[in-house]
Amino acid sequence: MGGFFGVTSHNDCLVDVFFGVDYHSHLGTRCGGIAAYSPKNGLQRSIHSIGNSPFRTKFEHIFEEMDGTSAIGCISDTDPQPLLMRSNLGTYAISTIGVINNADELIDRFLSFSGGHFNAMTGGKINNTELVAALINQKSDFAEGIRFAQESIDGTASILILKEDGAIIAARDRLGRLPVLIGRREDDYAVSFESFAYEKLGFELERELGPGEVVEITPDGITQLVAPGKKKRVCAFLWSYYGYPTSTYEGRNVEIMRYKNGELLAEQDAALGVPTDIDYVGGVPDSGTPHAIGYANKSRIPFARAFIKYTPTWSRSFMPARQADRMKIAKMKQIPVNELIRGKNLLFVDDSIVRGTQLKETVDFLYESGAKSVHMRSACPPIMYGCKYLNFSRATSDMELIARRTIVELEGDEGLEHIEEYADGQTERGKNLRRHIAEKFNFTSLDFQSLDGVIKAIGMDPCDLCTYCWNGKE
Repeated sequence: MGGFFGVTSHNDCLVDVFFGVDYHSHLGTRCGGIAAYSPKNGLQRSIHSIGNSPFRTKFEHIFEEMDGTSAIGCISDTDPQPLLMRSNLGTYAISTIGVINNADELIDRFLSFSGGHFNAMTGGKINNTELVAALINQKSDFAEGIRFAQESIDGTASILILKEDGAIIAARDRLGRLPVLIGRREDDYAVSFESFAYEKLGFELERELGPGEVVEITPDGITQLVAPGKKKRVCAFLWSYYGYPTSTYEGRNVEIMRYKNGELLAEQDAALGVPTDIDYVGGVPDSGTPHAIGYANKSRIPFARAFIKYTPTWSRSFMPARQADRMKIAKMKQIPVNELIRGKNLLFVDDSIVRGTQLKETVDFLYESGAKSVHMRSACPPIMYGCKYLNFSRATSDMELIARRTIVELEGDEGLEHIEEYADGQTERGKNLRRHIAEKFNFTSLDFQSLDGVIKAIGMDPCDLCTYCWNGKE
């Protein structure tokens, strides 16, 4: 994933952008960058790896190196950015969020007629942001170029551009899978992925871009360059997992959605008559916690944090590249509250169950700490398809997904013809899937939120949501 943030102002705005970008650190762990414009120094840029230290520690000296009345920055889980480009459209800085599935095809097509070149990384890979810039530069203005790029890309691309005159161009991806919001503070404007990032800096919501909408922003106002499209597919996983709790997208707050989702899970369990002897409800930290609070409030079973994550040194469990290292760190971070575990029947709610590798470690740890039973609930339906639009999961194959793998174990490849049945916990195949995973991971019981439940918790028209990872529908 990744996130970006920008400000255009009549005054120096680098402090605002520093904090605004830092507030997106939960969306990526690979690199961060800032580009700024000042009338005196023109465009400037700085990029650092943040794989082993937070964004703020790498950029705390940025105020001595750069200045700007307009600036953009990003947190990225993919390629280094923002990039500085010099082209027929002028010199500009560009940052992107998303994924390009047909990158090789687009690169070959570009090289076949342009006579140009790309800066290749180790192994020949091309920086996707540079590829987006190359597509934009094929047209005579930014509006036409951005529209051409987004229509050419199989995947998703939200784009933030800082021009050489200090204006900022913001483009939401073609189907609006990711949010792009604009805040206003007197004569200053901010553009952001996360709403709380500009709110904390004193900006108020001015508008949320529509799918495919492109605008140009200066301290004097907003000009629409491309009108929004009618088709919208906002990623439903935003609310379930990777959106920050204090953020609001499409008028729906993340934390409130998670409480509602947990309540619906509790209602589902009550309707099925299970379980009945739970001592405490807890969340798998951190994003599972609000779902669990909703479950506890509805079920009237006490909420408790039976274990706490130790995060001062390793705030994100997937920072290391190797899975074995990530699992080791995840285990070392789990500090038990023994009085809340020993001899207790526990029910935990996790935001989702993707591969299940770390969750197995968690359940083993709870039993080692003396738990009598461990029931598991997922705040999402079984994930059946790897995301091809946002890259939010490290899974590189559908067969890394525990639900997919279990179907094949139960029924072979033929079972993949019945994914819809396996996703539904009321069918025999669905019950078998849950029973098999529970036995494998030593859960006392396991269930998943239904797709209807997630959609109800979000409160949007199902046609406006992307639920591809659960039902394969685009």
